[in-house]
Amino acid sequence: MENLVEVSRLSKAFNNHKAIADISFTLSSGQVLGLLGHNGAGKSTLINTLLGTLHYDGDVSLLGLAPEKHRSKVMEKVAYISDVNSLPCWMTIKQIINYMKGVHPQFDADKAKSYLSNTELKLRMKIAQLSKGMKVQLHLALVMATDVQVLILDEPTLGLDLIYRETFYRDITLWVQQSHRSVIIASHEVSEIEHLLTDVLVLKSGKVVLQGSLDSIYAQYTSICIPQENREKAEQYSPIYIKEEKEHTLMLFNDVSSEALLELGQVLKTRLSDLFLAKQLGFTA
Repeated sequence: MENLVEVSRLSKAFNNHKAIADISFTLSSGQVLGLLGHNGAGKSTLINTLLGTLHYDGDVSLLGLAPEKHRSKVMEKVAYISDVNSLPCWMTIKQIINYMKGVHPQFDADKAKSYLSNTELKLRMKIAQLSKGMKVQLHLALVMATDVQVLILDEPTLGLDLIYRETFYRDITLWVQQSHRSVIIASHEVSEIEHLLTDVLVLKSGKVVLQGSLDSIYAQYTSICIPQENREKAEQYSPIYIKEEKEHTLMLFNDVSSEALLELGQVLKTRLSDLFLAKQLGFTA
């Protein structure tokens, strides 16, 4: 299957400080990549190189084009939504739909109106009067109506209530399943987006500390609830992460057979949030 995104040995430095270093990954149709990391880990720098706004070292291709050299062409098929509101507040929803129809060759006004028909948004409403959740709904409807193939989301639900977040992620899931599309989501809400992801890329200080499909990652790591009486035995298997809970201890193991751990406690499904903390806090062996 043809890759929509190809990144090879990507690096970017600012004043001799490497913001990201030697990052490589590919994305094809149907893949949803979680781009995770603490503040300053390099997520925004990576996103900006994909959008063609930064010069970089290495190779980046979106839909077969280098974004830095062919940014206008790339942006016909790539869309970006961040937590920063960039919609013109003086327009009404009807006006911005008409504006999009004039400036974007792939925009389908009827499709945008169809998406909005499932919300509380009305064409006569002024953007300035919308809540943040409504603005995100509008932004997503405009993006989905452009028939882009790659959608990049940077903390898209920051500050939204639970209902708006659930609606947003439901719409994204349906959108990516409908055609030849892929999504990159940068977020601090690891537990919230885990169910959406097919792949993950975790950055720490600009370097990759965890990468792969979620299926392969879940197969590699094992989580187990250890009663206190078995703690010393479990520690002999060199857990990479230890979390103290009320009546037991949660331990995370890398490449240790779950059969070997069964006699020590209850084996659980590994949570991406625990893996993220293990990689960020430096408990990994």
